[in-house]
Order: sequence, then structure tokens, then C-alpha cells
Amino acid sequence: MKRRTLGALAALAISTAFAASLPAHAQTPQPKTLKVVAHADLKILDPTFTTAYISRNFGYMVYDTLFAQDANGKPQPQMVEKYTTSKDGKQWSFTLRPGLKFSDGSAVTSADAVASLQRWAARDSLGRAMTAAGAEWKATDARNFTLTLSEPFGMVLDALAKPSGFPPVILPERVAKMPATAPLTEVLGSGPFIFKRDEWVPGNKAVFVRNPNYVARSEPPSGLAGSKKSSFDRVEWLYLPDANSAVAALKRGEVDIIEQLPPDYIAPLRTDTGVKIGSGGAYQGFLVMNQLHAPFNNPKVRQALLQAVSQERFMAAMGFPLDMRMAYCATYFICGSPNDTAAGAEPYRKADLAKAKKMLADAGYKGEKVVLLVPSDVPYLNAEALMAAQTMKSIGLNVDAQTMDWASIGARRAKRDAPDAGGWNMYVTVAGEFDANSPVSNAYLSAACGNTLPGWPCDKPLDDLRTSWLKETVPAKRKELLDAFQARAYEAVPYINAGQYSAAFAARANLKGLDKLWSGMPTVWALDR
Repeated sequence: MKRRTLGALAALAISTAFAASLPAHAQTPQPKTLKVVAHADLKILDPTFTTAYISRNFGYMVYDTLFAQDANGKPQPQMVEKYTTSKDGKQWSFTLRPGLKFSDGSAVTSADAVASLQRWAARDSLGRAMTAAGAEWKATDARNFTLTLSEPFGMVLDALAKPSGFPPVILPERVAKMPATAPLTEVLGSGPFIFKRDEWVPGNKAVFVRNPNYVARSEPPSGLAGSKKSSFDRVEWLYLPDANSAVAALKRGEVDIIEQLPPDYIAPLRTDTGVKIGSGGAYQGFLVMNQLHAPFNNPKVRQALLQAVSQERFMAAMGFPLDMRMAYCATYFICGSPNDTAAGAEPYRKADLAKAKKMLADAGYKGEKVVLLVPSDVPYLNAEALMAAQTMKSIGLNVDAQTMDWASIGARRAKRDAPDAGGWNMYVTVAGEFDANSPVSNAYLSAACGNTLPGWPCDKPLDDLRTSWLKETVPAKRKELLDAFQARAYEAVPYINAGQYSAAFAARANLKGLDKLWSGMPTVWALDR
């Protein structure tokens, strides 16, 4: 018995040694994993419900769109195989690519596309503009659907390829028809990845695995267009709110990318040969005021605060290096973009606290408390909020700063309750160039009265000017309307521009395809190691 036991142990040892000597391909392969430090904690799984970038990014991991912007900002077919339009621009027809499937293996049909677009159009500024132009969507068979307009709408493809804010992702018809009063919790898409709900740990990580039913385009990835077939089997989003821990993990090779590098670490990591720093695109700081409740329901109070804001101080406080920030940007759009204009900005070009105090007094401010939501886990947003608190206090506003994580702010900002009943008066955020560079893509400039946007800005003259700009086709008249639109924005103050800067990401130098990470979008399917 002893001899048999010893013989069995010897055989086990030999077989173990043999297995260890086998080449890697003969053993069970480990999944090829990309680890990304996400800029915020993922809580809302519905990119059609919130403009929060973490939910938008989630959307691009699991869903696809009918059209998508390429690296040059041009709309390209994505889920669509072909399309036609009439000479007058009022009739459009679309054909889906053959074989498209959701991650459960069910077919994507034109009914899914129509229901998804109807849901999107009810919330999005471009979608609402199309609806105002008489847009009617209709499925004609499983792969074909039509768009009928009562008047031409020159931005149909731009709308269907809208990259941010509320991207028009395609959902199953059954899901798209669920009430839009609460975020969707079911996740079923046709995008490059599947969300691993069983591995989701809010406050820690979110996990995605390659979608075996994803049908990629043949074109190479470009921006958000082209193939999204991933070289990685698995992508992990890690939530590491402590910047020191995140940077240390990157330098040790424990993570591959920090999606939004805290500004204080940009200069030190520029000299690290194991790390590459890349541009995350142009961004604008936003001070968003709740216009349902005092004191910011009064445009004169909003103007007074605008008079007190020094963009240079805000950008310095947020910590971005001198070569990545502007001292002043006069436009409500992106400085350097085609819509750059200084119309209406002159009175506010230089911060003037004495003038701002007088404007506040003249506005009839009665000392109402201003509940400011301060994010604790995003350093540059925390700095932006603290500078907002300091600025408001400097002109006599009664500030109640309440600190919480960014995900909690994302949930609270949707509440319309009075500030003393769980609501709020101000929160700070930032918007990338896609969400700030035109009167229709900028959600806070395109918000018609009755909108669902947190802050609920409402100014009919501004909305009328936006509509006129949208319909105008003569370039000179369009420029006149753009200037008039911005001049009105400086009167209505739907939000305050806190300044413009360039964001940065950091990645391990052994990653390929980093040049394809597009303007702050996590196009991880373009990467390889």
C-alpha cells in the first residue's frame, strides 16, 4: 500500500511538472484584461436618463448607435448599412446592417431602433428639435425604417451621431418603451462588451467582458465609428478616489489607464518613461444654478454671480498646468471652435466684486441659503466647488456647502425639491467640447422651458434664437443669429462658464492605440498591449 501511495505521488509530481513545462497556449489561457481607473463611481446604468459622463461611457461599452462620429467629427454609419434622403430633406430611409444581435442573441430590428429614437428624442435637445420639425419614425420591416419631417432639418445625421450628453443608443424595443421617469436597470445592448452585473461592486469596480454576439464593422476604429472589436477579453473599471493610490498603481503596472489624471500629477508623470500622458480634449467648467428656487430663480442674481467669477482663478484652483488652461474664454462655446464668439461678454470680461455686490443688492437678495453640492472624490471638481463657495461668499451669498461623492450628487441633482427639503441650489461640473460647442449640443443653452435638465433653465427668447439659428442656412445670417444667441445667454445666464482647459489621461507606455483614445471618450476597443 505504501509503495502504491508513493507511486501515485510520484506520478502526480511528474504530471504537475509536465503541465508546468507546457507552452502557455497548451494551458488554460487567462483572460486578457485591461484595467481602467474610472473618473467616477458607476451607479446609474442608463445613458438615456442622465448626462453624467460615467453613465455615457457605460453606454458606449454595452450599446451601439445607428451613426457615430469619426475622428474628424464626421457622422458615419454604424449600425446602419445604407440610407437615402429626398431632395427636399423631408424623407429619409434607413436599412440596418444584417445579422445585428443583442448580447442575448436576439436580433436587432428596426422596431428596436424606432422605439429607442422616440425615447431619446423626448429628452435630448437635438431630438426635441427634430420633433419640433415634425419628425415621425416608422418601422417598415425588420431591417428598414423611415423618418418623415414636416420641414427640412439639416442636422439629421449629426443628431443620430451625437456623441455625448444623451447619445442615441439602441435598446431593445421592450426596454425602450419602459417609463422614462426613472433610470433603466436592465442592460441589454449590441455593443462590444457585456456588463458583468454579478461582478459589479458599486464603490469599487465594474466589469465588462467581450460580447460574443457583437457584429463589428469592417472599417478600422476612428473616433466612435468603425469596428469596436476589442483586443481585450475583459475590461475592469476601478474606482480609486484617492489620487495617490491611483497614480502609484499606474506606475507599478497594476492598472493600465487613469481616465482623468488629476491635474497635480500631470507635470511629474510627464517625465516618467513608463507612462504616457495624452490629451483628453477641451473642457469647460460649469457652475449650474437651480432656477426653480430662490435665489437663482432671479436672473439678476445669476448675473451678479457671473460678474464675480474670475475664470483665471477657477482654472488655477483646479490645478491644470499653464499650457493646459486659458486665462479667459469669452464664449459660451469652446474657444477656438467654429462657434467661438465674444458677443455679450464684454461687461463680464473682468471680475468685479464691488460691482457684483451692488448687483446682488439691487436684485433684492434676501439672504436665502445657497445649498452647494461639493464633490469629495473628484479633485478638480472639488476645487471648482470650493472656489464657487469662496466666490459666492465674497459677494454676500449665504452658502451651505454640503460634501458628498460625485455619484450621490448625480442622484441628488435630479431632485426638484426645495433646497431645505433635500434639494439644492448649485452644483459644479465640466463639459467636454462635444457638449459645449454649439447652441444645440450644449444642453444648458438648448434647454427649452419644461425640460428635465437639472437646474431647469428656462428662457423662451433664448430658445427662439436657437431655433432660428438651427433653421438658418445662409452662413452670414447664421453668424448673426449665433452672436444674438450668445448675447441673450449672457442676459439669461443659464449657467456660468468657469473657464476652459484641456484634460489629460495617463496610461502605461506599453499600450498601443493610445492615439485613438478620442477627446475624453474611453474608446478602449481601439487599444492593445
